[in-house]
Amino acid sequence: MKPAKPAVLHASKKHKANKTVKSHSHARLRHHYVEVEANYETGETTPDELVEFAQTLKGIRYRYGSSNPEKGFDCSGFVNYVFTHFNISIPRSSSDFAPVKGIDIKDAKFGDLILFTGTRSHNHHSAGHIGIVISQPGEPLVFIHSTSGDENGVTETAMNERYQRRYIKTIRVFKEDPQAEEEDAVPDTLEEAR
Repeated sequence: MKPAKPAVLHASKKHKANKTVKSHSHARLRHHYVEVEANYETGETTPDELVEFAQTLKGIRYRYGSSNPEKGFDCSGFVNYVFTHFNISIPRSSSDFAPVKGIDIKDAKFGDLILFTGTRSHNHHSAGHIGIVISQPGEPLVFIHSTSGDENGVTETAMNERYQRRYIKTIRVFKEDPQAEEEDAVPDTLEEAR
């Protein structure tokens, strides 16, 4: 008669098998999506107001899985907290932005979202970090985010070589204001028209 296997060993083998099945099903689904246009309701909130509020949170420590300023923020918790403050609904996780079309990084401006791979990610297309752009086109790109790195909290970071390697895409949240564009295009005086 064979001795019975300890329940612990049996359970761990079963857990391993389930884990394998899950990872295979995720691998099959990962790239089967159609890109969609970003379409967020921002109401009367301006990108300037959003960035100004985000900057009041600088220094709050990093805390994985948290969107509570009293406990700390992880990257998506911070971004979500800022947008929720203005009743703007965006996905909770950086990976949920995968199907959303990006814009050219050279056009990035106040209030845009910027996505990166995670620090330990082996998948170069899977978002694991997110921030909010706080610079304008033509300026060196700077974003505010909550990082578990040296700063260990909400901080402003200039786009550097490390983040360039991890960069995935930039997403426009605030729609272009067609009236503002028309005002820019129409000369104010006869002198400007010449």
